[in-house]
Amino acid sequence: MTGRVEGKVAFITGAARSQGRSHALRLAQEGADVIAVDICAPVDSISMYPPATEEDLAETVRQVEALDRRIVATKADVRDPAALRAAVDDGVAQLGRLDIVLANAGVFELAPALELTDDAWQEMIDINLTGVWNTCRVALPHLVDSGGGAIVITSSTAGLKGTPNTIHYTAAKHGVIGIMRTLANEFGKQSIRVNTVHPTGVDTVMIQNEKTWGLFTPDDPNPTREKFTELFETLHPLPVPYVDAVDISNAILFLVSDEARYITGVTLPVDAGYTIR
Repeated sequence: MTGRVEGKVAFITGAARSQGRSHALRLAQEGADVIAVDICAPVDSISMYPPATEEDLAETVRQVEALDRRIVATKADVRDPAALRAAVDDGVAQLGRLDIVLANAGVFELAPALELTDDAWQEMIDINLTGVWNTCRVALPHLVDSGGGAIVITSSTAGLKGTPNTIHYTAAKHGVIGIMRTLANEFGKQSIRVNTVHPTGVDTVMIQNEKTWGLFTPDDPNPTREKFTELFETLHPLPVPYVDAVDISNAILFLVSDEARYITGVTLPVDAGYTIR
């Protein structure tokens, strides 16, 4: 089956690399045009992995255009609703409409609860929770104008169960479920569906870095990807250590397509069984 989102326009945050780029490409492969945003800059409290860059966002543009789809890309911070609104308004002006919203942008950092600073807590909440609301808020009027659409918010398995050393991240990822359920009820009559996806560890730079490996293997003086992989596989009933970004993209594609036309208000794990343990 091809063309599952043919003629639709998707607004994707955090689109410069990793899951965001994967989502942009997967939807473009199925016929969608894309409005892409990313901060493309460091975040003060995030030290585990390097930030996305403007070159990363340009590469997303290149790959989407190679699929013969249109894309409007903007450097914007989800903490800045005015910048987000300008980006989506410009994208809609150029591409004609809006049908799909992927509130994907987010950051991750590990810290024991009593070592977490006030600034680190606030920055995580500002990006991973308020940033999701900002994304939905600026996009919803366009979905209403289009006669309906679909929003998918990227949460996490940490949005469904407590995860040690991630209190700020876990709080935010639980919080976006409240955003999702409220909007699903409030905008259902306008034919707008809202759901969340909950990935386990995804094989991207967010977890594939020496700091993450070390925190998950604290008794090992020489943490490596191989040791981290072996540990992570024990967390899942299925025999995999983590999933690929395209696995999340495929789930999102289903949720925003007409195949899921009556699915709204759900929390969909893509987690190799992590949350049933």
